[in-house]
Amino acid sequence: MSRGLAGSRLVPLTIAGPAGRLEALLQEHEARDHAITALVCHPHPLYGGTMHNKVTHRAASVLHELGAAALRFNFRGTGASEGRHDQGVGEVEDARAALRFLAERYPTARRWVGGFSFGAGVAARLAATEPGIERLILIAPPVLNTSFDALRTLAIPKLVFQGMDDTVCPPPALFADFAGWAEPKELVKIPGATHFFDRQLGALADAMREALTPLVGGVG
Repeated sequence: MSRGLAGSRLVPLTIAGPAGRLEALLQEHEARDHAITALVCHPHPLYGGTMHNKVTHRAASVLHELGAAALRFNFRGTGASEGRHDQGVGEVEDARAALRFLAERYPTARRWVGGFSFGAGVAARLAATEPGIERLILIAPPVLNTSFDALRTLAIPKLVFQGMDDTVCPPPALFADFAGWAEPKELVKIPGATHFFDRQLGALADAMREALTPLVGGVG
């Protein structure tokens, strides 16, 4: 266990998943209840994505800074997590197991779910099939190779952060897909940011703080 922000801690965990143990890291505040939990899903594991990815790490850190207990984890077959990659199908069940862990640890907390790139697709499918999720946070959702059709009828509030120089998820493709998603929804554009937010992580963090701070309520 390590400590970062005053009164907070980073806890290495092993979570029971449907394909075996899942490696995870939990950022939580000491000696306090948490009004919000936030699950953050990482990018594609076959292309080097892990819970240590810089965008996943920054997103979890901002959510924790805003008062949430933030959990990131490695999908099956990634890092020390057991199992094999399952093309995004089993990964949704991995995320469900991680969300269940948060619900058991903080039973009265509001539940937020987010993800970056491949993780955004997993988070979206989880939110469409799991009751009780209050908010969905998507960073650079890869609409060209992942279906987000479930969001066309999903009434959960959706907050999307998109780099305007992204060539993996080109903004015009996202805008067209996003137009068909159900309300409520909000799209935050980050000028000059690529898919991996190279040299723009600070801009992403600032955009997240600006959009999310009014939504955390009593957390702070």
